[in-house]
Amino acid sequence: MKISKALPFMFAALLASAAPAFAALPEGASAPDFSLDGALAGKPVPFSLAQALKQGPVVLYFFPAAFTAGCTLEAHAFAEATDQFKQMGATVIGVTAGNLDRVAEFSKLECRDKFTVAADPGAKVAEQYQTLMKTPDGKTLSDRTSYVIAPDGKVLLSYTDRNPEAHIQKAMEAVKQWHASHS
Repeated sequence: MKISKALPFMFAALLASAAPAFAALPEGASAPDFSLDGALAGKPVPFSLAQALKQGPVVLYFFPAAFTAGCTLEAHAFAEATDQFKQMGATVIGVTAGNLDRVAEFSKLECRDKFTVAADPGAKVAEQYQTLMKTPDGKTLSDRTSYVIAPDGKVLLSYTDRNPEAHIQKAMEAVKQWHASHS
């Protein structure tokens, strides 16, 4: 196997072995407000949590790195579910400690033009949400953590798992419960 073909698999293994630095922000906590530069369909857009919460709940998911196997799989799944989230008044936003150019490309190719992805340089927002991890080589990344935040700013769901598969299901269940109690 060529080294270039092995790199994505090696990076995925590296992420899987990274140790979390903090426990995620717990359910019932107040979600820290933030604004970040992001991209939708490859075009720059600002994202403000406070503004998004005025429209309904927010599905906020942190992911380690754009274009890695697990993060791409998770982006595809959130893209497929975005219309259903929107029907219940929820906004989906993905956040990673990457740069804006890479995030813009990822939003267009992997998020399928369905939702905004924001760059969190230095993982400052991830730190506020207590969802950081350190790789064995000392890099700080966002851990794979999903939150559902109610319009009042309270965390309804806090879910951390390196496996991306259950994130969408758990977020959908939390939004459905919120929607049922506010319809």
